[in-house]
Amino acid sequence: MARMSAEERRESVIRAAMTEFARGGYYGTSTEAIAKRVGVSQPYLFRLFPGKKAIFLAAAERCVEDTIRMFEEAGEGVAAEEAMHAMGAVYRKVVSEEPERLMMQMQMYLAVAAAEQEGDREFGEAVRAGWMRLWDTIHIPLGADVNETTSFMAYGMLINCLVAMGFPPDHRVWAGLDTEEQPGEERP
Repeated sequence: MARMSAEERRESVIRAAMTEFARGGYYGTSTEAIAKRVGVSQPYLFRLFPGKKAIFLAAAERCVEDTIRMFEEAGEGVAAEEAMHAMGAVYRKVVSEEPERLMMQMQMYLAVAAAEQEGDREFGEAVRAGWMRLWDTIHIPLGADVNETTSFMAYGMLINCLVAMGFPPDHRVWAGLDTEEQPGEERP
């Protein structure tokens, strides 16, 4: 069996950290749990990353980048309305089938709030920068319309809340989300 390169091991740490932070949050996750999930020692973990904060920020960045890539692929080469429906459908599917991805997003927001209350703005700056890249990824395919992008993002946050609260995708509260209407359009 071939040995992993440092970059491959770093990637495995980021993926493991996403899983662990999604479950326990920044403050409830130990670097020991991350190291154990990857199968490395804590000292090795700290050769790859200077500390827990760096691991969390790398996991947060990966979470955002995965979401950006998902939206880019869904909206590629289609008109604005079609892009909106395709991006919405793929997002609903991913957060329903891979709740860890959603929970990592939620943990990012919580970590920002907690860190900034303590005067640490680094979390917030990193997460906000990723969120703005996400906004731009969605904004262009939706015709660079601020109202459409805002509605789409608000719709996504509603989906986040429904999934985080444990509503299954076939529950009646999802009924209005599965229509072909655009976000913000009146519903009968």
